Amino acid sequence: MGRCNGGSRWAMAVALAFCAILVIMLPEVSAKRFIVGGNMGWTSNVNYTLWAGNQTFYFGDWLFFVYDRNQNDVIEVNKTNYETCNAEHPIHNYTTGAGRDVVALNVTHDRYFISSKGACYGGMKLHVHLSPLPPPPKSAPAKSHSSRFTVLRSQLVVPAVFAVAAIWDSLLLRV
Repeated sequence: MGRCNGGSRWAMAVALAFCAILVIMLPEVSAKRFIVGGNMGWTSNVNYTLWAGNQTFYFGDWLFFVYDRNQNDVIEVNKTNYETCNAEHPIHNYTTGAGRDVVALNVTHDRYFISSKGACYGGMKLHVHLSPLPPPPKSAPAKSHSSRFTVLRSQLVVPAVFAVAAIWDSLLLRV
């Protein structure tokens, strides 16, 4: 019975070491949340064309619309209805009634948003162009054996040390 218990501890230690190695070696990926209109929010008298032109939107980012729910709403429309401020056939109505609506940029085409309560004619409309994801950063070419050792150390030695430490710890718990 003690042997099975030690074996399960050892298996747990190996699993934890494997998870630690994965966390260390995975690249960082993050989406960005944009408050539409910056500190002004989704309201009239904001140039959303200028605001959007100063942003870079990628697949996976989020738009956060903050507005007065009694005066505005968030309607997604096609390009033609965006240009004419026509909200009669929306693609989607994101208005939840709280004045804090989130839109995931999870499709790879341009998106068009308007307020259907008349403010669109005053410029309260947003065109979001999704840029292609940037390529991952290129690693610097190895110039000497010492830089190869650095890569070897960071990708193999450090995770191996964590694995050995976890196994050693589990063996100490066994005693």
